[in-house]
This record gives sequence, structure tokens and C-alpha cells, in this order.
Amino acid sequence: MSDQRLKIGIIGAGYWGPNLVRNFCTCPATEAVAVCDANAERLAKIGRQFQHLKLFKSVDEFLEHPLDAVAIATPVSTHFQLAKRCLEAGKHVLVEKPLTATSEESRTLIELAARMGKVLMVDHTYLFNPAIRKIRQIVDSGELGEIYYVDSVRINLGLFQHDINVVWDLVPHDLSIVDYVLGLEARSISAWGCAHTDSGVEDIAYVNVDFGDRMLASFHVNWLSPVKVRQMIFAGSRKSVIFNELNATEPVKVYDRGIELGHGDIREEDRRKMLIQYRSGDCLSPFIEPAEALQGMAAHFAHCIRGGHTPVSDGLLGLRVVEMLESANRSLRSQGARIALSGQMNHGNRNGKTEASQVRPVKFSAHRA
Repeated sequence: MSDQRLKIGIIGAGYWGPNLVRNFCTCPATEAVAVCDANAERLAKIGRQFQHLKLFKSVDEFLEHPLDAVAIATPVSTHFQLAKRCLEAGKHVLVEKPLTATSEESRTLIELAARMGKVLMVDHTYLFNPAIRKIRQIVDSGELGEIYYVDSVRINLGLFQHDINVVWDLVPHDLSIVDYVLGLEARSISAWGCAHTDSGVEDIAYVNVDFGDRMLASFHVNWLSPVKVRQMIFAGSRKSVIFNELNATEPVKVYDRGIELGHGDIREEDRRKMLIQYRSGDCLSPFIEPAEALQGMAAHFAHCIRGGHTPVSDGLLGLRVVEMLESANRSLRSQGARIALSGQMNHGNRNGKTEASQVRPVKFSAHRA
């Protein structure tokens, strides 16, 4: 492939599409050249913002335009058919999260991309956030010790979705972050939630994932909160990390606070106070190089296309997330029933490098625990 900028087309000019156009335009390795959307008003609006773009209402005409790759920013229910058409047309494909509406669709796209020799990548944007990359470096260094739990709160008076519930809308962020940072295989999942509108679409939910070896992850997601909170805790036996996305100056803090477990023979009456001691040490805020996550995503997509590399957020990671979402939905429909996950998951290279990941085969099945 030549050293010229890759020509990127975007399908979808709604909420997220303009962000992709802007970042592919400013990325040194890419240029956004075309946008496709069935809505004439949205097309006209983005055309006024980016006057160099070729505008299409038809996907067929759009794919006839000279393109190296396509980014898809449309409702989840349309991801599979659009990505399939683009891959079959010989284009590299980036798909907004989640990858597809079903795991079977995800598997089909992964196989098709491999057969066509094209890059299939999911825009799990947080994996390109410098703060999340710093947290992975800290975890990989062993500074936190044994990871005890992950606790996430992702709430705000949010943008209600019509085709997916709050779990499918927000939990993919947390699942992809935990997958990337910890590289652990989930053992089971449970979810509780409810809808407060006539649509029946859950707008508040609590998701709990058991990774075994005493490691739990809990995610609280909510479209109804009067305040916006974006916080994750990675708690370890030695130290803990808190990621506060809304703190622009110090998004990551490392706390040397926790408990110390006593050992040896002690009298029964002294057992409670002797076994556990509390430790309160320093709180440090590591320097985070400022950078826009979407710009990093665009550059990584181009890097993988040019070099034939496997993306950090490849189709297999997308599949793992979709599998978890499917199981969470089963649990929601069963009043929080625990869903056991079984299969084989290889999380590849854990050396802290983020430029590319190994091909990670996965085969899941899910059943009621």
C-alpha cells in the first residue's frame, strides 16, 4: 500500500459519525472522503461542516467510490449487514461498539474478514484513552498486587436508545476496558435492571461478572441519573487505582490504602482485631500525556491496515463483549439469574504494549447456572 493517506468512508451521519469524520480528517495517515446516510437532512448538515466530502444516500453508490476502508456508525441492528457488504466489497472495516447484535453475526464477520484478508476493528474508544493505557501499565507492573475487584459507575441523564437497552449501550465500555486491562476470562455474569418508560427498554441496570480467583467486577449503568459520574476502581491487595474520567487534570490516582492480613496463632477473642489491620499511605497522581482517544483509534486503524497488524480492539474482542452482553440480557429476562460462561479465551500478549494484540481465539457457550 502506498504512503498516501488512506481514504476512509463513513456510514452514518448521526450522533457519532461526525466525530469519526473529524478525526479521520485530522489524522495524518487518513482522510475522510465520503459519507453515506439515508437521512437527507443529516447529510446536508455534515456536508456544510465538511465541504470536501462526497455525500451518498445509497450504500451501493457509496461503495463504488474509491475507498480503502469504511467506518460504520449506525444502529447496532444494522452493523452486521453493512459490515458484511463492505468486507465483501474489499474494504477494511471499523464498526462502532458493540460489534453486532448477536454473537453468531460477530463470528461470521470475523471469518469473512479473515477470508478477505481485511482488517476488522471495533471502535472501543476507551482502549485508546491515555488514562486507560496508563492503568494497564500499572496493573502489568504488579504494583497493585492481586486484583480483588473492579467497580464502575457510568451514569448520567443519558441519551435514550430505541433499539438497545442501557446494558448494550454503556456496559460495552466497561467490558472492553476490563478485558484490555486485566486480560481475564469471565466465569459467570448476572444482571438486574428495569424500565421506567412504556418502551420496556431497561434504562437502569447493575451487572456483576465473576472472573474466579476471588475477582469480581460490578458495573452500574443508568440513563436516569441527575448527575454524570464516570468512575472505575481497580482494587488490589497492595494498592488501588481510581479512574475518574471527568477529572481532566488528574484522571488517574493510585492509592496506597487497604488492609493488611495478620498471621499466626491468636486467641479467639483477639481474632477479629488481629487478623485485619488498615493501611493508609500516599495517594499519587501519575502524569497522563494528553491525547484524544478517537485520534489514537484512527491512527491505530491506519497502522493495522498498512502493516497487516491485529488491532487491539479486533473482532475477537468484539465477539467476547457481545457474548457477555447476550448473557447479561438472558440474566435480565430471568430476574438476575446467574449465567455461567464456559469456553476458551486466550488473551494474548500481557507485556504492557498497546500497539497491537495477538490473534485471540475464543469459543463461548452460555447456559443457566
